[in-house]
Amino acid sequence: MAAGTDAADSDSIAELANAVGIAPELVYTTEVDGYDLAPQSVGRSGTDGMSATWFNGSTGAMLTIRTVRDVLTAASCVETPLWEAPDDVVKCSQEDGVWHRSGSSIHEYVAVRDGASIRVTGMNAAPPADLLAAATTVHVPTHAELELLFSDLPETPAEPVERGDLPENGDGAPIDPVGPGG
Repeated sequence: MAAGTDAADSDSIAELANAVGIAPELVYTTEVDGYDLAPQSVGRSGTDGMSATWFNGSTGAMLTIRTVRDVLTAASCVETPLWEAPDDVVKCSQEDGVWHRSGSSIHEYVAVRDGASIRVTGMNAAPPADLLAAATTVHVPTHAELELLFSDLPETPAEPVERGDLPENGDGAPIDPVGPGG
């Protein structure tokens, strides 16, 4: 977060997050030089967490953050599977205030903030240094960042579609009347 900027207020975060099923206390963002948020990637992850992806236009590398409601500890660090390689044996260490988790060829970083763990994973050969930078700069979004995070999500939840071809009782199959000859 840039110096002199304040985090968005909790009511603003709750208004946008609750509309799409994300717990307001699990809304985080990050910033890494060369990467831009892909607003269409922002959405719910797991029960009530958030997921968002940033893209580097010059290299094609991507990094994704996923938030969950637990706090990673030394014991859970090695017991929790890696997101991209769930069968790998996990090695853990702490680096610059975040957990570094690695497997045979996978790196991920986890920042812990106020009862939440924010996993940072990479795709398309995202350098571990970029993942570390993303994890160390995880923060509650400013008002401008919050607007960008939720800019591609529907403002109101979609209403269920009323179908006139479903019977009120029976097996629930659509009513498909037989036409001539059939």
